[in-house]
Amino acid sequence: MSIYSMWGALEIGLIFGLVALSVLISFRILRFPDLTVDGSFPLGGAVAAVLIGADFDPFIATLAAMAAGALAGALTGWLNIRLKIMDLLASILVMIALYSINLRVMGAPNIPLITDPTVFTQLQPEAIDDFVFRPLLMVLVVLVVKLLLDAYLGTQSGLAMRATGSNPRMARAQGVATGSMVILGLAIANALCALGGALFAQSQGGADISMGIGTIVIGLAAVIVGESVLSSRRILYMTLAAIVGAVLYRFFVALALNADFIGLQAQDLNLITAVLVTVALVVPLLKKRLRSGAKG
Repeated sequence: MSIYSMWGALEIGLIFGLVALSVLISFRILRFPDLTVDGSFPLGGAVAAVLIGADFDPFIATLAAMAAGALAGALTGWLNIRLKIMDLLASILVMIALYSINLRVMGAPNIPLITDPTVFTQLQPEAIDDFVFRPLLMVLVVLVVKLLLDAYLGTQSGLAMRATGSNPRMARAQGVATGSMVILGLAIANALCALGGALFAQSQGGADISMGIGTIVIGLAAVIVGESVLSSRRILYMTLAAIVGAVLYRFFVALALNADFIGLQAQDLNLITAVLVTVALVVPLLKKRLRSGAKG
C-alpha cells in the first residue's frame, strides 16, 4: 500500500470516527437502534455542499450541516417518544424520508465541490501538501469532538443520558426526563454524523445522494472492532475505542483492496465489512475460551 493510500485511509477513517461516535451514543449509551445515520450522513454533505456552492463560508456551512443532522435525530426521538412508534421503525421512517429530503436539498443526485473553498483549503498552509494536511486536521477535529463528548457525558445531563440508556425505569424513578434525554442524545448523535458527512463531502470534492448507503454498518463495524481492541466500560476509553476502530477499519479495507494477491475490488467493500465484523465478534469469544481453558 502506497503512502498516499495510507494517508487517505487515515483521513477517511477519522471522518468515519465521527460516525462511530454517533453510533456509540445511540447504540451503546442510549441502547437505541438508530438507522437515521444512513440519512443524516448524506444530509450533512448535501447541506454543506449546497451552502458552499452558494458562496457561504465553509465553516458556517459545516455548522448548518450539523444543525440539520441534529433536527433529523431529534425527529426520530420525537416519533419514538411522543408518537410511541417503535424505536427501530421510527429511525427507518426518518431514514427513508431523508432520502427524498436530501434530493430536494441538493436539487440533483450530486453536487461537485472541486473548485469551491472548503474547511480544508481555508486552513491549509502552503508548506504542507494537502494529502498530509487533511488527515492532520481531522486528527485535531476528532480529538476536540472526543474531548467535548467526554466532558459532556461527565456532566449531570450526560450522566442522566447514560442512566436513561442503562436503566430507564430507575432513571425515571430518580426524576430524569428519559424522553427528553433520548431526543437530546439522538440529536447529538446525528449532529456528529452530519458533521462527518459535511467533512466527507468537502474532502472528496462533492456530495452524492448515495454517499450514506451502509453508513450504519460502517459505524457499527468501527465500534465493534474498537471494542475488540480496547475493551472498557469507562467513557474515556469507549470513545477512544470507537475512533480507533474506525481508523483500523479503513486501514483493513485499504489493505484488502490494495493487496493484488487477494484480488478484491471496490464492489467487494460490503464483503470486507462483513468479514471484519465477524472477526471482531469472534475474537472476544476466543479470548474467553482461551482464558477458561488456561484456568482449567
